[in-house]
Order: sequence, then structure tokens, then C-alpha cells
Amino acid sequence: MRIGGKIFEGRTYVMAIINVTPDSFWRDSRASAESALSAAMRAAEEGADILDIGAQSTRPGYAEVSADEELARLEVPLAAILKECPLPVSVDTYFPRVADAALEMGAHMINDVCGLTRPGMARTIAAHGAAACIMHNSPGPVTGDVFGEVKSFLSAQVKSALDAGIPADAICLDGGIGFAKDGAQSMRLLNGYARLKSLGYPLLLGCSRKSLFGGRVEDRLPPTLAATRMAAREGILFVRVHDVKSNVEEIKRVYEDSNYRA
Repeated sequence: MRIGGKIFEGRTYVMAIINVTPDSFWRDSRASAESALSAAMRAAEEGADILDIGAQSTRPGYAEVSADEELARLEVPLAAILKECPLPVSVDTYFPRVADAALEMGAHMINDVCGLTRPGMARTIAAHGAAACIMHNSPGPVTGDVFGEVKSFLSAQVKSALDAGIPADAICLDGGIGFAKDGAQSMRLLNGYARLKSLGYPLLLGCSRKSLFGGRVEDRLPPTLAATRMAAREGILFVRVHDVKSNVEEIKRVYEDSNYRA
């Protein structure tokens, strides 16, 4: 996959979460406009390969903020990170206007939790020559076969992306664990995540510290690392995580394991 001037292929890469929001579900991922750059530089030092900056929480039960407020939260930290941090930068937004402004500033990818369903989003990304992560989501709960619904949605949205002019090598897909799915559906999706590879595009796995693992958010690092091990073994291109260093180390262990190499 091409993001900015970098090609991602052949292994699992770590996408670091940086939330310039006051209400993201994991407090340690929250950053202010002033601290976001230091968070980004720390992620780079810990081995992250790409950053994902969000200015709106999409945790369960979140209250949406407007595009104006999201952009106001985003502009200062994004400008600083783009200037100082060497990593490619993805912006997590579903507002086309915010995407347009972020890409104009120099961001390299849009990570859209609404799967490019908002009018103009795909055209906006294409106009800037940027990459897109298309995530499965729906207005209501998923019913029936979760894989069937996820694959059908993602196939349709990939076609929309291609029709708008986004190059095929600038697209990755996210099954949307925790979005419009209950815990059992999310766990089933996670356990069979590699089945989405049949869609023909690289995958991003986003399940870091999410509620499908149960218990307190503070206790969800071990199952997150288990999911990252699975992703590395299955050839998932990106894992989107809060805890960069521990996930980087987990991926290295998988690649150093003699049974994996065999």
C-alpha cells in the first residue's frame, strides 16, 4: 500500500493512535494541542510506522462534535506534527470538509469510520492524491452473518473509491470491530479477520483495548497483544494501537519465532 511517499508491504506495521480529544475511552491516548507533538515523537521513538490523529471520539455513546469544532481541535497539533515528525500521518475523520483541510495541510491518509459514505469524501481524498482506510460501519446493528455484511459493504465502498479516482494501491480496509456489532459479533470478526483478505486489499485491524475483550479498559492490554500476534501471523498490514512499544515488541517476537519463520 502507498501512503504519501512510502510503500507498506510484506509485514505488519504499527499505527499509533493520537487523540486530540477530551473524551476518548482510553485516557492515555488523549493529547492536548500542546502535547500532541511530544506524543507523536514518542510514538516514533517507540517504533510506530504511521500516526493516526483523531479530533473526535467515536467511543460507544459518544456525542458528535461539529466539523468546525473537530477542525479547530485538529489544526494546531496536525501542523506541528507534519512539520516535525518524520512518520506518515493519517487523519481519523468522517467529515469531508475536515478531510479536505487536513489533506491540504499535508496529511497523507484519511481513516474514515463511516466508510466513505458521506457525500464528497471519496472525491476529496482522490483530489489530493491521498490514501484511504475504508471501515465497515452501519446506522443500525449488524444482523445475520457478520462476514457477509462486512464484505458486502466494503466491496461496495471500494468500488465507490475507485470510481472517484482513489488508486487501488492507496486503499486499505478495516472490518470495524466494535462498530454496529455486539461483543460476540466483534469477537467472531476478530477471530476470522484474515477472511477479509479475500476482498483483495490490505487490512487494518483496530481492536486496541476495546470492550469486546471485557473487563476494565486498564486490563485489556494482554488480549490486545494477542490480537496483534494474530495479525502478524496472518499478514494483516496494520494494527492500530494505543500502546506502541509493547505492540512493536510483540510483532518482533512473532517474526523472530522459529516456528513462524518455518
